[in-house]
Amino acid sequence: MKILIYSAALLILAGCKSRKEQTTTTSNKGLKDYYQSYFPIGVAVGPQSLTGPNAELILKEFNSVTPENAMKMGPIHPEENRYFWRDADSIVNFAQKNEIKVRGHNLCWHEQAPKWMFKDDQGNEVSKEVLLKRLKDHITEVVSRYKGKIYAWDVVNEAIDDDSTKFLRNSLWYKICGDDFIIKAFEYAHAADPEAQLFYNDYNTERPEKRERIYKLLKQLVDAKVPVHGVGLQGHWSLFEPTQQELRKAIEQFSSLGLKVQVTELDVSVYSWEKNQRPLRDGEKFDLTSDQEQKQMQVYKNVFQIFRDYKSVITGITFWNISDQHTWLDEYPVKGRKNYPLLFDQNLQRKKAYWEVVNFKK
Repeated sequence: MKILIYSAALLILAGCKSRKEQTTTTSNKGLKDYYQSYFPIGVAVGPQSLTGPNAELILKEFNSVTPENAMKMGPIHPEENRYFWRDADSIVNFAQKNEIKVRGHNLCWHEQAPKWMFKDDQGNEVSKEVLLKRLKDHITEVVSRYKGKIYAWDVVNEAIDDDSTKFLRNSLWYKICGDDFIIKAFEYAHAADPEAQLFYNDYNTERPEKRERIYKLLKQLVDAKVPVHGVGLQGHWSLFEPTQQELRKAIEQFSSLGLKVQVTELDVSVYSWEKNQRPLRDGEKFDLTSDQEQKQMQVYKNVFQIFRDYKSVITGITFWNISDQHTWLDEYPVKGRKNYPLLFDQNLQRKKAYWEVVNFKK
């Protein structure tokens, strides 16, 4: 009898040890490890994220980084004859040191473009020839500096108009250059680094009317043999959109052109989309409710299932910010409103949605 009890106790202890080892093994894995056979898992960062707990989280969970702001035209090229390299260099150096991929973001955008780019010494609007020369100089300088260190670039960002009755956004780039600025931007980037993967990047890519206009642009570029290699679906989604059908359709339609697909700026807002900025309203409170938490878990579960289904064409997923501690959605569109759009909470701990993302059982 004593032998039987002793044997049973050993079995229980062995079972406990086994479960403990399994838990330890699981906890040591990060997102990048779970998705090792699928695609890189990235995150948008700034220089302030490269030390301390945030850096530890980056190294544990991710194997790709995107500079959130440091490589945008205004921050990196504030004056015609001056570049500001410090912040971008620090991110690339961090990635190189830790063998992490880097996505460059971005080379041409209507926002955060310095005013000097479009003006001459007298303050007049420059000619198409001058603007294209400045664009070429900028892209050549930036891409050449990081040649071999940045594997993919968002070359042109958000060129499609928000108005469904229009095609290209009526930015200064378009007003002065027509659609040539898009073609030339890709050509300049390809010339500076022929090995880099070049992406067109935009938001609301799953909404049918905008999806069709983005597809139209991409088909024009592909047919003209412009060196575009992929499309970035920004992935600024919410509890309310996109539908699974819309996301699948977007991936299938864009990849039908022979383009790779990446989700470049992923977050899942707990609030519905608002286009225009507004102040915080009296009485508005923003605590994460259990209902929102459950819905967010389901959205993350669904979209990552879709990502895995299309692993033959999806070559990267990047989250926009590290944790709920600070996100760009805390400032936009409602300044001061707290959002909870990511997989890590305000204490940098994994949320329930995290476990849905790494659960591959349907």
